[in-house]
Amino acid sequence: MPDGFSIGEVYVGAGELFLIAGPCVIESEVHSLKMAESIATITSRKKLPYIFKSSYDKANRTAIGSFRGPGIAEGLRILARIRKEFGLPVLTDVHEVADVARVAEVVDVLQIPALLCRQTDLLVAAAASGRAVNIKKGQFVSPWDMRHAVDKVRGAGADRVLLTERGASFGYNNLVVDMRSLAIMRAYAPVVFDATHSVQLPSARGANGQGTQQSGGQPEFIPLLSRAAVAAGVDGVFMEVHDDPSQAKSDGANSLDLKNLADLLEQLIAVHQALDRTSACRSGA
Repeated sequence: MPDGFSIGEVYVGAGELFLIAGPCVIESEVHSLKMAESIATITSRKKLPYIFKSSYDKANRTAIGSFRGPGIAEGLRILARIRKEFGLPVLTDVHEVADVARVAEVVDVLQIPALLCRQTDLLVAAAASGRAVNIKKGQFVSPWDMRHAVDKVRGAGADRVLLTERGASFGYNNLVVDMRSLAIMRAYAPVVFDATHSVQLPSARGANGQGTQQSGGQPEFIPLLSRAAVAAGVDGVFMEVHDDPSQAKSDGANSLDLKNLADLLEQLIAVHQALDRTSACRSGA
């Protein structure tokens, strides 16, 4: 795997654990600022490098009536404010080649959604933007095939690329994480584990009162899978975090409740430190 690289104050790929977290979608300016400040306060106290994440447009919602976000203009304004006021690197999704240059003016990391991880034009455009690129592994893609996505980005001139595991489709309405994929993909690029999408049950809750299809989730398994991923040697952990998951406008069923974040991060840091100590002992340091 190539050498590590920086994203703002976050150093990726050289043994330091980091967090990508925030609400799934920008629900409002007030809420986004509150979440960024709350998570940043916790990570600062834990001395854990942090990248804020939220989406201005969830273009791949299951149902056409689902909330998608404020749109690109308002969403980028809010992300720019978070970046400036809290001094945080910022990550957001891009779904269209036409949006890449505009988004890259504001954020530090362009995220390629899992369902678009093989879209060559989108990968190349993201690489050409000069920003770091986080490619989420598609639920339908083997871990070893993700080397092709990395090659597309690096071939277009970008060295700062990450891969994120978010589970593989297992029958209908379920995702399963194969921890072997974390080690396999780390041969190609630094690897992040998406602890909240991995417990999603896509479109499993049927229709709600408005006739809109909803995804379910098993958030009780977020801590277990996160600890296992850190023990497996991932570089970072990705979590969608909300202060009231039951009222979240997207992915609430699989989001981590903000009140549980500090305790979970303490566990992950302890696992990571134990792994470091074990490696040092084995190397004779």
